[in-house]
Amino acid sequence: MCGIVGLYLKNRALEPQLGALFEPMLLEMTQRGPDSTGFAVYRDPAPVGQLKLVLQHPDPAFDWALVAAALGAQFAVDVALRVHHTHCLLRLSVSEAALRRYLVEQAPAYAVVSIGQHIEIYKEVGLPLAVAVAFGLRGMQGSHAIGHTRMATESAVTTAGSHPFSTGSDLCLVHNGSLSNHNRLRRKLEKAGAVFRTENDSEVAAKYLDVQMQHGATLSEALTQALVDLDGFYTFTIGTSDGFAVLRDPIACKPAVMAETDDWVAMASEYRALARLPGVKQARLWEPEPATVYVWGGAAGAAPLN
Repeated sequence: MCGIVGLYLKNRALEPQLGALFEPMLLEMTQRGPDSTGFAVYRDPAPVGQLKLVLQHPDPAFDWALVAAALGAQFAVDVALRVHHTHCLLRLSVSEAALRRYLVEQAPAYAVVSIGQHIEIYKEVGLPLAVAVAFGLRGMQGSHAIGHTRMATESAVTTAGSHPFSTGSDLCLVHNGSLSNHNRLRRKLEKAGAVFRTENDSEVAAKYLDVQMQHGATLSEALTQALVDLDGFYTFTIGTSDGFAVLRDPIACKPAVMAETDDWVAMASEYRALARLPGVKQARLWEPEPATVYVWGGAAGAAPLN
């Protein structure tokens, strides 16, 4: 079942309100996904040459200072950290390739949740309200956010199996549905060097898009090709450093509704998640068409490519 939501602010004056606008959207999806909750927020970009790294450990008392010290020693840099419940946000000056290689080789006790200049992902087992409060979602500022509430019908209820999934720099995906060819696609991607942390088919979809974009495809082009290469039923909502996208499979059996004004564009599994957004009564409302790519990005107020 699951519930997905996304909010992209075209009006930068609204960025201080991102969390306050987005949290009620996520909470409206509680009945669709009571097992785990997660969200990605794009905010407070790191300076050029620096990365933001979000890690997770199940023990809230885990000593993240030791992790920061180890990273600092490995790369001979200063590492800033901020703890958020079971997650830790670190900032350091390092190449992404070197950081990813180190994290794979060390096989650390903590989990890698997201890497990028803009993105921060926070996710945990539990109801949306509990997770939102634990990570302080309501007070967060930023340009856009996507979220997911999970009903675990096919796999264990774990933090690792929760959405969103991020497999590339600043790229993340939430998914309502199921892919039928994800195992074959996983093996193909692994042969090309991809590393997976879970058995979730949504991680495969995220990695697929990441690989397409690493080879030069735009987000719109990668999603168009996904319609050829991904089998199953799905509604995807995707975030990038400055973009937001929605895609439904050719049958489009999973629910989705969108709304857009001059100030924002939003997506949700049900309209009730959009009902409190400012100006929604005057918004353009529509159900995303099957097999149609919707992408927003670039300068504020950019038109969708569809």
